[in-house]
Amino acid sequence: MTVAFVGIDLAKNVFQIHGVSDDGQPQLKRRVRREGLLAAVGDFPSCTIGIEACTGAFYWQRQFEELGHTVKVIAPQYVKPFVKHQKNDRNDAEAICTALMQPNMKFVPPKSEEQQDIQALHRARRRLVNHRTALVCQMRGLLLDRGVTIALTIGRARRSIPEVLEDQCNGLTALTREIISDLFEFMLQLDERIRAFDRRIDRVFRANPDCQRIAQICGVGSKTATAVVAAVGDGKEFKNGRHMAAWMGLVPRQHSSGDKRLLMGISKRGDKHLRTLLIHGARSVVRVSQGRTDAFSKWVNSIRERRGMNRAIVAVANKNARIIWAMLHRNEEFRAQA
Repeated sequence: MTVAFVGIDLAKNVFQIHGVSDDGQPQLKRRVRREGLLAAVGDFPSCTIGIEACTGAFYWQRQFEELGHTVKVIAPQYVKPFVKHQKNDRNDAEAICTALMQPNMKFVPPKSEEQQDIQALHRARRRLVNHRTALVCQMRGLLLDRGVTIALTIGRARRSIPEVLEDQCNGLTALTREIISDLFEFMLQLDERIRAFDRRIDRVFRANPDCQRIAQICGVGSKTATAVVAAVGDGKEFKNGRHMAAWMGLVPRQHSSGDKRLLMGISKRGDKHLRTLLIHGARSVVRVSQGRTDAFSKWVNSIRERRGMNRAIVAVANKNARIIWAMLHRNEEFRAQA
């Protein structure tokens, strides 16, 4: 049996394996349990293994590579067109194997344990931030239901809610004050937890030379730098900077046919958190560029005047993504625009 390409449908306990030869002829169809997967894969000669991007994919990628195989991780949306007939584990494994063999297939950048640790930091922090936002919205809604209004931002909520609780003339009942007070105390606890995660991210940033190098770019701080390095590593999975910017969803979405080319808003593909960080950083760059006379600020201001604020922000985020790719891929320092 000569197996050149193998598709593995990952799961929690039961895994489906589909292997083919160099010419695409089926050679192996096997169903194994979790405890027997590494032994089964270890019996294969060195081959190319394809797995779908999902929970545990990068763990299994590292395990299979230690056995001497080449492992590629494929995004689920690129596997789906190759699924035949009904959806089941056997058809999914065959579809992964077929997608793996395509000459123009795009693969997900691999991640080391260190990169996954950094991503876990960002995801845990983002969960707390989202929970805090929901908590503030709930307090605002409860107060508005009693005729008391507070401003939208979290900072204003921190200042306004203690004043509302101290005001004995606003008509709030004792029970409502007790509920709002408990929720506000919980929000302060979340603030402290978020600051603790910020300190961890800062420690990672100071310990990583790549993060410090790309943080020299205007609009890229410690959170953006660590998130980018965690997501793309050295950027070698991308053929150029535009490819990485497109992977982040920072290029126009196309709807073209024949001679008619229609470019719409940004595609918003890829990692939403990473794209959000780049957009927020670009927004601050566009805001402070007004009135400056250096070459980069002139470029930003010209786009803002011609195309508007939002397009200027996306253009800066796109440019920063391309610069980041060049610095990571070529191991270069940041060079400011002359």
